Amino acid sequence: MANEPSAPVVLRIDYVSDVVCPWCAIGLASLEQALARTRGELDAEIHFRPFELNPNLGPEGEDIAEHLTAKYGLSAAQLDENQERIRQRGAELGLVFGSGRRRIHNTFDAHRLLHWAALDGGRQAALKHALLGAYFTEGRDVSDVATLVGIVAEAGLDPARAREILGSDEFASEVRADEAMFQRSGIRGVPAIIFERQHLISGGQPVEVFERALREIAGNN
Repeated sequence: MANEPSAPVVLRIDYVSDVVCPWCAIGLASLEQALARTRGELDAEIHFRPFELNPNLGPEGEDIAEHLTAKYGLSAAQLDENQERIRQRGAELGLVFGSGRRRIHNTFDAHRLLHWAALDGGRQAALKHALLGAYFTEGRDVSDVATLVGIVAEAGLDPARAREILGSDEFASEVRADEAMFQRSGIRGVPAIIFERQHLISGGQPVEVFERALREIAGNN
């Protein structure tokens, strides 16, 4: 009797990121394409974990160019060069980064909703993609309650429940605890992609880097 094909290895992936981080969007698209290439060999359970690039931003946010200039000391030419590199990398992966001037906003409420989405029917990935698309492609304010409720509905989650969460402190302690845990682990920038709670890859790496890592880690499990 022929041997039955072996079941795919299932890997846990903790994707530590923010929803206003362009390299987080690029890294996620790259990782997902690597997973598509390895389909049948392995499966993955992706858990989106919180990281705030700018936890002290006020409700009005900041103009993205002014924010990056103040934070990193970039010139206008450097900003344009960085934005063009991001657009090109995104386009290679099928992502669309809007060309208009955006504002950067506080993302704590978005992370609270992502925490909830992981508990409610496994719609966390859908919400993550909806948030990234809303911010980077459409330039929407992902700190605004009405906007967030609309994004939740687009992701197939209950908007009334989302509004209830946003009107309270629900899941705030859980998100802060997760953020503190990753900070204690030494994570200072994102995306940080942790495989099987022990193998770390940082940054928006090419598809081939993720593909190679997936096969190597799966082969050792």
